[in-house]
Amino acid sequence: MDKLANIRHMALDMDGTLYLGRRLFPWTQRFLDKLREKGIGYTFLTNNPTLSVADYIAKLAGMGIETSEENVLTTSLAAIDYLKTHLPDARRLFMLGTPSMVAQFEKAGYEAAADDPADRPDALVVSFDKTLTYSRLCRAAWWASQGLPYIATNPDRVCPTEMETVLVDCGSIQKCIEEATGRRPDIVLGKPDPSMLEWIMQRHGLAAGEVAMVGDRVYTDLAMARNAGATGILVLSGETTPEILATVPPSQAPDLVFDNVGTLADSL
Repeated sequence: MDKLANIRHMALDMDGTLYLGRRLFPWTQRFLDKLREKGIGYTFLTNNPTLSVADYIAKLAGMGIETSEENVLTTSLAAIDYLKTHLPDARRLFMLGTPSMVAQFEKAGYEAAADDPADRPDALVVSFDKTLTYSRLCRAAWWASQGLPYIATNPDRVCPTEMETVLVDCGSIQKCIEEATGRRPDIVLGKPDPSMLEWIMQRHGLAAGEVAMVGDRVYTDLAMARNAGATGILVLSGETTPEILATVPPSQAPDLVFDNVGTLADSL
């Protein structure tokens, strides 16, 4: 618990941590109020790229949470940063992603390639696509098989939901392409890759021990904290249950575990 005394900024996973689907947890506002009261900064950080930053701001506002672009970090932004750094000449992208995600890339100056073998893109971007069609999945597999640069936005197998269904996420779509072509992405961004946490540290001038990652998944949220040298705080309000936690090896265990961010607020 002494680790909490050193925390000056928290990276907050959203779905499964602050809300589930479209339902804000009843303790979330109290938690955010406590962070502001204690002078602890926070960034909403998500592996879910289905919404643009503007749409995330609108979604949060609809739940009563006011924020700005500076406090929202998504894997779409991480992918755009990767492209600008490692593939500076890339302009046309074939993207498996929602229209909101595609709009985020277009805002950054990229163009969406068509589902057409004659429209050869500069790179392939595969994401969590709730609008996915069979034809576009096949086209993505084709471009993967042709050796184009291949970027995946996040490794999540499923997305948390309160609905009676399974939301197949980007990690599962990658596996489909891999089974069809033998090709894996050149890089999988988002948690557990530490780059987004490192970006937060650089922006706010913080050391790793002053930053905590708060989330509901061991293999993404907590692994990201470990990879960045930050404090990993697990909440049991989303994907990870006490039963799942009991199977986690000590080397992957979180630094702290709380039932939800409400009980975390009580400990600050």
